[in-house]
Amino acid sequence: MKSKVTTATAFAPGHITGFFVIHEDDNPCLKGTIGCGLVLDKGLTSTVTSLPEAEDSEVFLNGSLVNAPVTSHLVKSLIDAPVRVSSNSEIPIGSGFGASAAGALSTGYGLNELFSLGLSQNDIVEKVHVAEVLEGGGLGDVEAQAYGGAVIRKAPGPLTTTGKLDRIPCSSFEVHYVVLGNISTKAVLSNPATVKCINKAGNKAMKKLMDYPDIERFMEASYDFSLEIDLLSTKAKDAIEAVQSVGGLASQAMLGDSVFAISDEHCRDAVLDSLSEFGAVSSSKVSGTH
Repeated sequence: MKSKVTTATAFAPGHITGFFVIHEDDNPCLKGTIGCGLVLDKGLTSTVTSLPEAEDSEVFLNGSLVNAPVTSHLVKSLIDAPVRVSSNSEIPIGSGFGASAAGALSTGYGLNELFSLGLSQNDIVEKVHVAEVLEGGGLGDVEAQAYGGAVIRKAPGPLTTTGKLDRIPCSSFEVHYVVLGNISTKAVLSNPATVKCINKAGNKAMKKLMDYPDIERFMEASYDFSLEIDLLSTKAKDAIEAVQSVGGLASQAMLGDSVFAISDEHCRDAVLDSLSEFGAVSSSKVSGTH
């Protein structure tokens, strides 16, 4: 007879948002964002282990015990049993790469397998979305992460409610990025004047992209958005301009003090060299549609 499974491991990708518009609602299933971003092939891998003798669940990130409010909320919303979540991240934390959503989504997949919950992917995404909204995480990362590619979020919320997703048709390509510092998402989104500016610039960026949805237009719209909302650090602006000066396209990862860039093959090395002047550069693939 097979022994009972006590662990399950799952992966969820990172996500870079280029621009967004916030849609407020008292119902966390309906609150969210529209916008566009890139889903990476790098992300977080989480192993969920049953702890029948423990009093409470615990979350580890890259080997250290952490306070992970989004993942902790998700665990309590799905099961009434203590578990250990051990996550290992290939992406930066707290820098605009959707790490909290990736950690929670991979945990949700693991819990679903470990406890035979019988949830569909959309069910899990809805639970993660609610956890993100209630705990002050992202407002649209998880929907994109579960969908993959260059994702256009055309209506806010998970697909089980009002959410509507699309993709920019493209081949698989590389995105390069450098982390320069941190921006507090909570601090930014709690400022009404900043939110008003974000929504105005985000609607303009969305219109520009939907007039001609391709990756170059996405990068241009993202850069315009970053300038209009005025959250660019001096170093980030310098990094973007350095990439542009050698023929690449770059913008700010929302919401983080990070820069992401793409390039044609002929200027790839020049773009990497330009970014490396500002910090350690990482690269990841973005899956295409053809």
